[in-house]
Amino acid sequence: MGQIWMIASGKGGVGKSTIASALGVALARRGLKVCIVDADIGLRDQDAILGVADRIVYDLVDVANKDCRLPQALVSPADIPGLTLLPAAQFRRAKELDRKAFRRILLLLKETNDHVIIDCPAGIERGLRGLMNELIDKAIVVCTPDDVCIRNAERVVTLLQEKELPRPQLIVNRLDAQLVQHGEMYSARTVAQTLDLDLLGEIPEEPMVYRALLRHMSIMDVECEGCEALDRIARRMAGFELDLPAYGAAKPGILRRLFGPKLKEVKRLDC
Repeated sequence: MGQIWMIASGKGGVGKSTIASALGVALARRGLKVCIVDADIGLRDQDAILGVADRIVYDLVDVANKDCRLPQALVSPADIPGLTLLPAAQFRRAKELDRKAFRRILLLLKETNDHVIIDCPAGIERGLRGLMNELIDKAIVVCTPDDVCIRNAERVVTLLQEKELPRPQLIVNRLDAQLVQHGEMYSARTVAQTLDLDLLGEIPEEPMVYRALLRHMSIMDVECEGCEALDRIARRMAGFELDLPAYGAAKPGILRRLFGPKLKEVKRLDC
């Protein structure tokens, strides 16, 4: 039986779907069998990220409604053996996905994959609540190091606790090492302490990732620090014990310490 991962965020635009896709690719390239479930009903995007948009025939709601069998809806990117996608419905609403049917689908995927990654809708509305069930083994919250996102992430963490799901781990995205060093941006560890979550990984801001998306490439095909960070997170998901780099944690040089402005301390939020 494989592990089911739920990847959520308190708000849109934090890179959740891109991260979910990249982690699926990274795990599959390590010889594991992985299925990404795009559960953002009405706003699917994993098919575009993985480059299979023109091959979608059936979707998650079709399988739930028994309009097709599960294997008919699964799509495999040609250049990534071991990875499949169960796409979201594009012209349906979240309430059209039956909870019991979704649970049944997850059970089937859990039996045939090493990892199942659910790309959840952003926020805490009905779309997310309807996906929660006892089959989910681990949850991940994706957050950027800013006040608004941290507070919204806290709402998601509270909701997961209310539903008695496993306490989530945290991925902090879009870190700028220079801003962290200058005290203008929270470090990933500060965000983790604020939310009282274990840190699964931290990802630096990386222009090459956006360029890869514009070119319809897998971001894991780009050689950059951000992709190395994503691969490190995937290995931790697979059970490897790896140290986490701290982007922006390096001390400033001697000249800056002597003559430059003092670093400002970024205080924790009073959430």
